[in-house]
Amino acid sequence: MKNIVVFGAGLSASCLIDYLLEKAETEDWKIRVGDRDEALAQRKIKGHSRAEAFRFDVTNEFESLHEIQKADLVISMLPAHMHVSVARECVALHTPMVTASYVSKEMQDLHDEAVKAGVVIMNEIGVDPGIDHMSAMRVLNHLRDEGAKMLQFESFTGGLVAPESDDNPWNYKFAWNPRNVVLAGSGGAVKFKQEGRYKYIPYHHLFRRTEMITLPEHGTFEGYANRDSLKYREAYGLHDIPTIYRGTFRRPGFCRAWDVFVKLGATDDSYVIEGSEEMTFRQFLNSFLAYNPDDSVELKLMHYLKMDQDSEIMHKLKWLDLFEEIKIGIPNATPAQVLQHILERKWTMKDDDLDMIVMYHLFGYEVNGEKKARESYMVIKGEDRVNTAMAKTVGLPVGIAAKMILNGKISTPGVHIPIDPEVYEPVLNELKHYGVVFEEREVAYKGY
Repeated sequence: MKNIVVFGAGLSASCLIDYLLEKAETEDWKIRVGDRDEALAQRKIKGHSRAEAFRFDVTNEFESLHEIQKADLVISMLPAHMHVSVARECVALHTPMVTASYVSKEMQDLHDEAVKAGVVIMNEIGVDPGIDHMSAMRVLNHLRDEGAKMLQFESFTGGLVAPESDDNPWNYKFAWNPRNVVLAGSGGAVKFKQEGRYKYIPYHHLFRRTEMITLPEHGTFEGYANRDSLKYREAYGLHDIPTIYRGTFRRPGFCRAWDVFVKLGATDDSYVIEGSEEMTFRQFLNSFLAYNPDDSVELKLMHYLKMDQDSEIMHKLKWLDLFEEIKIGIPNATPAQVLQHILERKWTMKDDDLDMIVMYHLFGYEVNGEKKARESYMVIKGEDRVNTAMAKTVGLPVGIAAKMILNGKISTPGVHIPIDPEVYEPVLNELKHYGVVFEEREVAYKGY
């Protein structure tokens, strides 16, 4: 019997745990699920005979080592900053590990040690990053086999609300961690390459530089640039490609309205607001505007950002109750924390709401002297508030990778992401059984 330990039983772990339980009998697995909320972990294992739940505190090094020592494989669904400490212990104890999060510099620094220890540390095998890598590499390698020279690669992913649950002027609800949404793009200049030129977008311009993309039967989306697109040139084998761009999808109009918060400084997480507990939403907004005892908050905001009173942006802001005297009630809060609190009142999914994941790739290439382009896209909706599209597309690839490692199908030691055919082909093929399917179509090439 193989022992799998899962650290973290949050929202994204639901479908992962269900997958592991579904395979436990045939694969001869024992599943242990640990979370600081033991009751939550108990609910996730659903009384399965091959599963146990336990209270887990990752900061307790003795407890962590004890669990890893007993495991044949560790799956970390903890917050991203906690993965490295778990990975170090896994390398020391020669235990393979899987996580859906980005490879940090600290994680990458463990590569040589993992190779020496003969340990697989598989990262970035969720949805974004994860399914985006795998689906892109499948098409890229197919085009290379046809002798194509790559000219353009663009990729977007969005965690959105499904159309049938879309009932607000922002056309958005929180499908994943609200804090990550509020802080998106604030980590420094976004980098990409466009038509042979390197491009950099500072945070204060990020949400005004968008691209519109229409998908058959699913409508139009707007995308803004995401993180450092340039770092994937080596991983994807696109060293000399003229255009490479990775981004995030929202519905049209979202980014222009979100830019208001960026311009005001309401997404800043670097300082605490004095008296935030007693402050109201209206006072919070006013704290970022110039002092004028004669003008209202609305007038000052419209003047500062050159907006009309009847604009769509003002409508969106009013819908959030930003101009109301509603008490914040959070002590020692940063602007970003206050904004998240305000947004969660209106953007939290209701019990019967469904989410939706949209992923899109554009490949521009030249073959036999002719320039062509191909689109590949996937749209998947959640089933309910537990089996969400986000939980499925994050958790299922993690579970499939864990199975492949335990069965010896993934065995090359080191710190990896899923860009090799022996990894992505089986994962993508199995994901089809769960409704994760990509459509492809040829389109006109629009590069230079």
